[in-house]
Amino acid sequence: LGGHMSGYRNVALFGVDARDKSLGKGNRTDTIIVASINETTKEVKLVSVYRDTYLNIGNDSYNKANSAYAKGGPLQAINMLNMNLDLNITDYVSVDFKALTNAIDALGGITIDVKSNELNNLNHNLEEQIEVTGIASDGVWSAGEQTLNGAQATAYARIRKVGNGDFERTQRQRAVIAAMIEKAKESDLATITDVINEVFPQIATNMTNKEIISLATSIFDYKLADNIGFPLANQTPTLGSKGSVVVPCDLLSNVKH
Repeated sequence: LGGHMSGYRNVALFGVDARDKSLGKGNRTDTIIVASINETTKEVKLVSVYRDTYLNIGNDSYNKANSAYAKGGPLQAINMLNMNLDLNITDYVSVDFKALTNAIDALGGITIDVKSNELNNLNHNLEEQIEVTGIASDGVWSAGEQTLNGAQATAYARIRKVGNGDFERTQRQRAVIAAMIEKAKESDLATITDVINEVFPQIATNMTNKEIISLATSIFDYKLADNIGFPLANQTPTLGSKGSVVVPCDLLSNVKH
């Protein structure tokens, strides 16, 4: 299998802002996460690449990182990550709102600490999702640590207009994945297999169902370590028609980090 870097397996996770069930090119990836699994210690690290990061998008033209997938699908998005971050990713998984919602529901919901200033935006996102996915859900009416269902947790992960824009949104996305891992570790392998079998037809990936299930058998040993957003050191200039972008300062030190 590819994607191994001296004892590490790196997988690209893409969240696609698709309203029409299509998970291929033509869609921007508003979530770009590299999951890095240390195959010896089973330590998992997550790195979000900010969607507006101004990079070579894999074809020697420069644009926002989320446009690579739109232009050339998962292959170009992986090329963009490998080229800029000096990685050798081969595996990817792409999800839309519905797949994420169903995966979280199949786990029985996840525990998230919702802030009071996030409630309005969460419920606004939820209303929009109900239109898109057809999955009904109550709103979230009180702050604090609570169990969110799949639709609510997906709406939480999409909050952008509270706090520090996309920088904070990626933290919420990583919090949702961390909570999913914790919930999965509390369940049994039969439940996890059911989750995979239910959600597998709704995702786009170049991994087989069997391969994902074999990875999942180690889930009880996985330890979620630190997670970060890339680039850590950055500036956010406005570049003409491209609008506000995130520029690594500089690329080399950010990649090393």
